[in-house]
Amino acid sequence: MQIVDILFGRPLASDEERAERIGPAKGISIFGLDALSSAAYGPEAALTLLIPLGMAGVHYVMPITAAILALLAILYFSYRQTIAAYPNGGGSYTVASENLGAVPGLLAGAALMVDYILEVAVGISAGVGALVSALPKLQPHTLSLCLAILAILTLMNLRGARAAGAAFMAPTYLFIVCMVGVIGWGVVKVILSGGHPHAVIAPPQLGHATEVLSLWLLLKAFSSGCTAMTGVEAVSNGVGAFKEPHQKSAQLTLTVIIILLAIMLLGIAFLAPIYHIAATDPSGPGYQSVLSQLLAAVSGRGVFYYVSIASILLVLALSANTGFADFPRLCHNIARDRYLPFAFTLRGRRLVYSGGVYALTFFAALLLIVFQGITDRLIPLFAIGAFLAFTLSQAGMVQHWRRTRGKGWQFSLALNGVGAVATGITVCVVLVTKFTSGAWITAILIPSIILMMLAIQHHYRWVSRQVAATDTLDTSKLIPPIVVLPIPEWNRVTAKALRFALSLSTEVYCIHVKNEEDDESLEAQWKSSVGDPLQKAGLPEPKFIQIESPTRRVIGPILDQIEQLERDHPERQLMVLLPELVESRWYYYLLHNQRGAALKTLLYLRGTPHIMVASMPWYLEPHPNNPNSSQNN
Repeated sequence: MQIVDILFGRPLASDEERAERIGPAKGISIFGLDALSSAAYGPEAALTLLIPLGMAGVHYVMPITAAILALLAILYFSYRQTIAAYPNGGGSYTVASENLGAVPGLLAGAALMVDYILEVAVGISAGVGALVSALPKLQPHTLSLCLAILAILTLMNLRGARAAGAAFMAPTYLFIVCMVGVIGWGVVKVILSGGHPHAVIAPPQLGHATEVLSLWLLLKAFSSGCTAMTGVEAVSNGVGAFKEPHQKSAQLTLTVIIILLAIMLLGIAFLAPIYHIAATDPSGPGYQSVLSQLLAAVSGRGVFYYVSIASILLVLALSANTGFADFPRLCHNIARDRYLPFAFTLRGRRLVYSGGVYALTFFAALLLIVFQGITDRLIPLFAIGAFLAFTLSQAGMVQHWRRTRGKGWQFSLALNGVGAVATGITVCVVLVTKFTSGAWITAILIPSIILMMLAIQHHYRWVSRQVAATDTLDTSKLIPPIVVLPIPEWNRVTAKALRFALSLSTEVYCIHVKNEEDDESLEAQWKSSVGDPLQKAGLPEPKFIQIESPTRRVIGPILDQIEQLERDHPERQLMVLLPELVESRWYYYLLHNQRGAALKTLLYLRGTPHIMVASMPWYLEPHPNNPNSSQNN
């Protein structure tokens, strides 16, 4: 078995795609990780903004969470309708494009692309943040840990959705059990203590308030807490990945994800003020995440604490898988409409859109490096893309119901309309409150991506017009080309290339650049090796052109001669035939000069429609340490 098969798995045939589809159990671990894991950093993001209020700020997390849960409920019912209306996959790009037009569709697509990239970066950085909370000595290695986890996730997703889902199920359900367990345990202790439980390990004490409560501060905290809703759309975007029946499997998966997320958010918001748990500075010494404090306060730092922290770390890091699951599918849909490079439509060895995986890995790594893997620095960029996509999707569904007018369409239209208004208002709040903290980057990036996609489609249209088929084949001027053969020396490779050139045309030009290292003139050898045999056979002799090169340049004089031949024969096609050595191992190529490859590249760049380039391979005999190689010249 080759190492590639060990790393990525055996190649899958196209007809094996059905076996790669998943059920709700795996769907939760693939499409729900981002939404579920946001319970670990969404409340903390809101509490971080409330630090200036001191301990008094903790008491405002419940009303903020209540507003978030109300918005989450609207999104849940809206996306259930989207799944029903688009059983083959109804992501924001598809819904907006079909119902609102191309530009709104591109806006939704660009917003989702930014959102998925940030999902990966934020998820991984939050997971490493949880690890650093438990093991502070690892804080100097935050970025290295983030990049290592990103590499592992990339490898897992290149193995296919089914393999990734199976690998992520255990940590996902362990996280759910730990989170529901600590919340349930904490609530029981609150009830038994009459509302005043004793913390096993007291959380860090906050200093005195440095600011007074204001509407602006609450709005900022709300906008940060809204990151807990990112990933809600993932299921509707990946309906096609589920087993039959797609629609019911996707809706069941979405329902379970939303219920679990609501329980976690509500439980954290309820217990945080009772146990006096507040956020700490993530970039300062002694940082502890909110969940770390909650676990220590409820259960102490025993086995359950470390198992829970490990599950949080794994799920936060693996939550990036939601981006890996949806980003390649999104890019495939956009590329299918020719707004992204065609490479994004191609599936790799494991039926995965590998181009999207590689692109996502690159941009997520870039973000992690720029922001040093600190979650709090990435949060201000987050949520804008998600809520913009939410808004466009809901607005698109409003238009969908107006157009189709199926059974109960008025209620569906009203529900999606409320969702569009609510998420639209949230976009404005998030953009305004986070603008100076980094949201301006997203506000610039999304329009830039749209302009890039429009430019790509414009280029594809231009190419299509250039290569459009004619009605009939043009049979005029069907004459053999003039063949140009660069010759470094006379050998078996040159002889084979010359035989092929003579089989194509009777007009062959052999070009040799003579330099100071030539100890014997090729011109003197030419008559006995080429001229005499061709004369005896009654065949035309190729024209031999030898060029002196005092400055030792080789490629330049050959290019000049080819361009001169083109000027001398403007009505003829020129074929430049380049002999190439084919080695059995890639590293052997380092032992040869690459003049042939350089000449080919320059001919492509400087050439005209009259110049064609062809390669003639010469397969070298196998080396003694490579007995499996074969020769066929």
